[in-house]
Amino acid sequence: MLFIFDWDGTLLDSTGRIVDAMRAAAAELGIEVLSVEQVRNIIGLGLPEAIIALYPLLSVSDRELLQAAYSRHYVAADQQPCAWFPTVRETLHQLKGAGFTLAVATGKSRRGLKRVLEQLGMLDFFHATRCADETQSKPHPQMLHELVQELSVPLEHAVMIGDTEYDMAMAEAAGMARIGVSYGAHAAERLWSYRPELVMDEFKQLLTWQQSKANSEHRDSGLLQQRDQTN
Repeated sequence: MLFIFDWDGTLLDSTGRIVDAMRAAAAELGIEVLSVEQVRNIIGLGLPEAIIALYPLLSVSDRELLQAAYSRHYVAADQQPCAWFPTVRETLHQLKGAGFTLAVATGKSRRGLKRVLEQLGMLDFFHATRCADETQSKPHPQMLHELVQELSVPLEHAVMIGDTEYDMAMAEAAGMARIGVSYGAHAAERLWSYRPELVMDEFKQLLTWQQSKANSEHRDSGLLQQRDQTN
């Protein structure tokens, strides 16, 4: 089984840091400072796509300035990594220890993801990662297709876990199972519209889901064997 995780708002509690950096960047450039909720809504997109969504009338040059200012503010605040959400770190280690394949599909840049993985001592923890600046941004499914191809895992043996509509829409477009988390950037009600397997209130529920799925597959396999013997 391949577990593909979003990063910000799913594994690490970084939503507030992203919002603060975007609002500070806008204030620095004299651009309208949008509400916390407006900025939260674009978390999960690649940075260029997020800025277009927030400021569609901004010129290309001003978007580039805002992108650079956001990056400065975020990196300055990110000298210490954000905290893990409760039970995330333990659950990741349990899944890896059980032999599952783990990957990341994130709206972060490659430089940003590498920085935080280094800070956490996890550069080699995940089997594969994909970032928005090296492929199509969410909700396009390309990064999921690339990950399953790289890891040689069939789509039906993979699941995407994320906190935003963009994660759910990406997985739906890829034809992949999906699981939401209720504690991230987007409300659970928004995630349910994409028919996820479940929306978790706590990350360790992923272990229960995996065990239930394994039990179900075992029962189905047993029924098929019985049917074959009968025939």
